[in-house]
Amino acid sequence: MDPLLHLLKEKGRATAAELSRLTGKSEKEVETAIRKYEADRIILGYQAVLDPDKTGNGGVRAVIEVRITPEREGGFDRIAARVARYPEVVSCQLMSGGYDLLIVVEGKDLRQVASFVAEKLSTIQGVISTATHFQLKTYKEAGVLFLADEKAERLSVSP
Repeated sequence: MDPLLHLLKEKGRATAAELSRLTGKSEKEVETAIRKYEADRIILGYQAVLDPDKTGNGGVRAVIEVRITPEREGGFDRIAARVARYPEVVSCQLMSGGYDLLIVVEGKDLRQVASFVAEKLSTIQGVISTATHFQLKTYKEAGVLFLADEKAERLSVSP
């Protein structure tokens, strides 16, 4: 991976001047490269990782395993694209193993997530089954530890 992309992934808010210093490229080269990455859809967006407990916007997050029947000429892509367009869906990925899609959804409460699964997701033609798992607590997301104020403690080794 290009060192500039690696730095942007870790430090998305870094200025062109800081990125220039860290990569050894000129600020103009950095800005040009970033614009090209954005135009080529290599960089798809920038996000802040928020702690919902501190923002007061907790809501409910669920991970849903979905088994689907692939379409004749579209495979999994058409169904996955349809699912991904719902505003409740935070992420949607094709997986190997016992299910086909892994979907992360967010809602204001359990009822809203349950309604999404029952009324939208499970009614899509080709969806065979779903298994919903509700998130209870976040320890790490997008590489960011949520337990920053707690001291890392080593686990004891037992004989």
